[in-house]
Amino acid sequence: MAQRTDRAASFGQNLYLDTRGAAGKPAPFTAAVVNGLAAGGGLYVPQELPTMTVEEIAALASLPYAERAATVYKAFNIDLSDSTIDELMSRAYGENFDDAAVCPITSLDESTHILELWHGPTSAFKDMALQCLPHFFSASAAKLRDEGALDHEFMILVATSGDTGKAALEGFSGVDGVSIGVLFPDGGVSDIQRKQMVTTTGDNVRVWAVRGNFDDCQTGVKRAFSDAAFAEKLAEECSVALSSANSINWGRLLPQVVYYISSYAELIAQGKIAAGDEIDICVPTGNFGNILAAWYAKQIGVPVGMLLCASNDNRVLTDFINTGTYDISDREFILTSSPSMDILVSSNLERQLFELTGRNAEAISQWMADLSERRCFRVDPETFARVRESFSADSIDNATCLTTIKKVHDEHGYLLDPHTAVAYAAAQNLRGENPVLIASTAHWAKFGDNVYRALHGLEPGEPLPEEVAALTGCQLNERIAQEAERSDIPAGLANLDTMEVRFTEVIDNDVEAIESAAEAFLRR
Repeated sequence: MAQRTDRAASFGQNLYLDTRGAAGKPAPFTAAVVNGLAAGGGLYVPQELPTMTVEEIAALASLPYAERAATVYKAFNIDLSDSTIDELMSRAYGENFDDAAVCPITSLDESTHILELWHGPTSAFKDMALQCLPHFFSASAAKLRDEGALDHEFMILVATSGDTGKAALEGFSGVDGVSIGVLFPDGGVSDIQRKQMVTTTGDNVRVWAVRGNFDDCQTGVKRAFSDAAFAEKLAEECSVALSSANSINWGRLLPQVVYYISSYAELIAQGKIAAGDEIDICVPTGNFGNILAAWYAKQIGVPVGMLLCASNDNRVLTDFINTGTYDISDREFILTSSPSMDILVSSNLERQLFELTGRNAEAISQWMADLSERRCFRVDPETFARVRESFSADSIDNATCLTTIKKVHDEHGYLLDPHTAVAYAAAQNLRGENPVLIASTAHWAKFGDNVYRALHGLEPGEPLPEEVAALTGCQLNERIAQEAERSDIPAGLANLDTMEVRFTEVIDNDVEAIESAAEAFLRR
């Protein structure tokens, strides 16, 4: 597809702003990626968004997925050459995915389409970004070193509610000049998710369980990032700087924008919609990055009507979208059947509000300060009106999540994971006349215990039958597959019982414990 921009003459023009206005001079894409978080705690967003016509979007369907992704990155005018972008995308999206389409679409009926984002090596949607980000991170760092703007290595520090951790470990394992440490809530992820992380191979990886919940992990990591004394110590004594592979990094978010643009092209190519038809997109949402990517796709030119935000019992985003108040001051953190969404502090909402306020960094800084200090903020009426123009939201409780898995399997012969079940149920409650694209964020076999409960009519949290409870996660998945007549357990999940457990350390959730663990890892 022809580019409308003379990129060779335009490098550096599309710089990246800081949502809190504290980082000073805007940064190029390469610096935004390696920095992860902007100085002062804000998040990077591009100064300019490209625009694509429906005809240009539809034309993407004739390209392999890697070329679709390269086309979008070039449209964003990132400061890497066309040939570099092409090469990196060909590495990111190839035989590491178990489907040539990379993220195929399964239609349950003529107006309900499931976007399967879990065909990568760790069977979760995070692979869509984290098979891409490490390549662009490494290339960005190399470019900055060549320019004399960089003279150190990096430690990627990641807080995960389950899926990001393994996807980041898989993506960064063996990458030169980068170490990666992942923190997950002890007891707060599925058995399969835990085994995926603690069996990771590679000399540059480390995994810690953390006493507490995901928000404790995420808050501790953010505080480590904003600790100037710790940064200075790492720089002087280890020649290392911290960076992020969480969705606070723009390099994580941009690949997600790609798959929504690509999916619209695919729906046209499959005859599911006509070019120009509006679709609604429903996303199971915890940290708000995945649904924010859909919003950006809409701004670029995808004909999206409403963005349907699906929450579980931790319904802070649903309440915010419905009231304009974000309040976690007295909100209980609930462990649910969809643990990757068990989040109360949704980091990417900051980017969304920055965009909806007309990029008002002062307002964002005040709201984020209120959230940190008072655990609550309320947006102004104009911003709330803009939220309501694009978003509607619903929360799905644990019991409905499980009954939805069984209902969809009984009616369509299709097995949802609990997170996708939350999105499916919310979509049925919120949808209007438009076709709905539902983001399916994980393979069902990552959450076999709750899928088993669903298919057997057990209540959320109800103990599994004794003989079932005695099974490992892999064995349980085999049993479910036999009962449901499935043969689609990915090899990376089926073989976990044979993998060596390498990481068993459990640490406290305060910033001192996290910094101490990270430093010990770097000095190994």
